[in-house]
Amino acid sequence: MEKEENNKTEIKETAEKSLNSDDTEKVIDTESSKEEETSNEDKILELEDKLARTFAEMENQRRRFEKEKEDAFEYGGYALAKESLNLIDNLERSKNILENDESLKNTDALKKTMEHFDIIYKDLISIFNKNDIKPIESINKKLNPNFHQAMMEIEDDNKEPGTIIQEIQKGFMIKDRLLRPSLVGVAKKTEKKDENTKENKQNLENNK
Repeated sequence: MEKEENNKTEIKETAEKSLNSDDTEKVIDTESSKEEETSNEDKILELEDKLARTFAEMENQRRRFEKEKEDAFEYGGYALAKESLNLIDNLERSKNILENDESLKNTDALKKTMEHFDIIYKDLISIFNKNDIKPIESINKKLNPNFHQAMMEIEDDNKEPGTIIQEIQKGFMIKDRLLRPSLVGVAKKTEKKDENTKENKQNLENNK
């Protein structure tokens, strides 16, 4: 009888150990499964973040390419246009030299030459206008650093200080972009040197 009871006890303990072992394994498996799920979620989030960044970068590149394409179409002739301005500069210089030549003044030859120069000048400006290259208005305008570059100040009490009264070199725009600024002379108030000298003399005499 004792042997049978001992055997039953051993069987019961073995069964309990087996159950406890299975429960432990189940707990371990559950925890492992949760860790795997968390790890997979993190990987999915990381992949989603990488995809979002990649799509954003692709969109930025697409916009840059579009902008470069538009600029190439709109301003592709920028360099050529800037070089072409030398034609107008040389034409105006030639006109000034001939007009100031005492031996040619009031001659028919000068008159005809000036007429031809004017025709060429108007043709050049017409070609520029057709390509959205336009001269900047300067004379009697207030100095604007975005379009004008002041080269000198000229005393003139009839104009507000900072008003452009001389154009040394004509500036041009191509569409809404500056091709080159106008080189100009601006008005400033006349310095009253004589009055200042008199005041200084009087002050010196009074101090004596």
